[in-house]
Amino acid sequence: MTVFILVSEAHTGGWIWHEVAARLRESGARAHPVTLTGMGRGAEAAGPETDLETHVRDVLGLLDAVGEGPEVVLVGHGYGIHPVLGAADRRPERVARVVHLDAGMPGDGDPALALVPDPAVHERLRHAAGGPGDDGLLPAPGPDGWQRWGSLDGVPEEALARLTRLAAPQPAGTLTQPLRLSGAAAKVPATGVLCTANGSDIARVEALVGFGDPRLRALVDPQVTFFELATGHWPMLSVPGELADALLRAAAGEGHRLGGAAGAGAEAGGTAELPPHLRPFLMDLPERPRERHGRVDLHLPDADGPRPAVVLVHGGPVPAGARPTPRDWPSFVGYGRYLAGLGAVCATVDHRLHGMADFARAAGDIAEAVDLVRADPRVDGDRVALWFFSIGGLLAADWLAAPPAWLRCVAASYPVLAPVPNWGAVDVRFRPATALRTAGPLPVVLTRAGREAPDIAATVAGFLSAAEECGARVEVVDVPHGRHGFETLDPTPESRAAVTRAAGSVLRHLGLPTP
Repeated sequence: MTVFILVSEAHTGGWIWHEVAARLRESGARAHPVTLTGMGRGAEAAGPETDLETHVRDVLGLLDAVGEGPEVVLVGHGYGIHPVLGAADRRPERVARVVHLDAGMPGDGDPALALVPDPAVHERLRHAAGGPGDDGLLPAPGPDGWQRWGSLDGVPEEALARLTRLAAPQPAGTLTQPLRLSGAAAKVPATGVLCTANGSDIARVEALVGFGDPRLRALVDPQVTFFELATGHWPMLSVPGELADALLRAAAGEGHRLGGAAGAGAEAGGTAELPPHLRPFLMDLPERPRERHGRVDLHLPDADGPRPAVVLVHGGPVPAGARPTPRDWPSFVGYGRYLAGLGAVCATVDHRLHGMADFARAAGDIAEAVDLVRADPRVDGDRVALWFFSIGGLLAADWLAAPPAWLRCVAASYPVLAPVPNWGAVDVRFRPATALRTAGPLPVVLTRAGREAPDIAATVAGFLSAAEECGARVEVVDVPHGRHGFETLDPTPESRAAVTRAAGSVLRHLGLPTP
């Protein structure tokens, strides 16, 4: 028999698992929803000393009470993954699998607060534990505050009302005390259940693993599986039946495995086994002269005299140690060759967006790259376009807000145009839809992927609504069957036509003949 021990997000207790637990029991499993110390009715009251270690002991107590016979699956939702991993690390022989339910991958020394993206929670916690006589409790959210912990997509109004009514203050020490792990928990089989409306899906995990981040190597282990749920951060309230089914399948060892996506078979030479960003560009193009200047590569046309320039801005975040770096990825080399072949100098920039807190640094790298390009005697500094890709779209905000006279066009392909829930805090400076209102007549060429992730597609829709309201000049190039990164994922005639059209529009704004 399988026993599920269910540990929930901050401010909540075992009651939140009611429907999921009932469905698990109907299947023949045992289910134990946990109400941690201080987190609601039936639990011991929290005191000033209540911290993460207290909650780890809570889970250990239940784990020990279950006994040695059943197969135990520990499920940690959001904050709950911290006490779950703490307990699994001390009783690895008792745990058959750990399920990360829309939860991060904390390591030894990481406090739970590090995985909370909203800065308002950090500020409230600072006040909760900031003064003499303080009770050390983070107040429970009101109806409008739950979004700070994750997307409410799919949660019925009555469930949200109940969530608010039964929520408990969170002891500050549970969020600030570092998690301590010996490494034993890392050997326990694991499953990630990703809630796509909260900004995570298998394709993005595969892309991150493909970048070569050593912290994510464990995800290609055959014992690690993944499921997706098309909902927000609270699937036990929005899709309890689908969540119960995913948990049962996880316990059986089912789910998506990442081995091929991480390049495990890349040495064999199979294109499909390569990470998406390392697959061939959708056009077979001849090599062209290419120069390297610090973080900038220049792809040069066969032309005399100063030429217009296009600066390409990649997305990310890309881990600092990833190799090859973006300017050597097939897609950016391909764009560089293609645009240079059409008469423009094309620059690719390895900016330093290594994490979600790095946007200001990346913006500075781009500004330096633009200055370098415009100062090159082979470039007509009065005719420059900037072309942003993926999450690099947020970096377009500076240029839209106050476009210089020499900036003739901004282009964006499958862009992220507003921060996505649960991706971490992003400075309000990087809001392209707001910046667009002062862009004036600057033309924007936006390439939209028809099979885009819903949360990213929503940011594009918001940008286009803002464009309509302010009368901005936005041309949309649609790729109805294209995915995010279609230049290497979907090398179809439709995709090639979209690249040709978008490039033609950019070149036209630069005063060059179009293909």
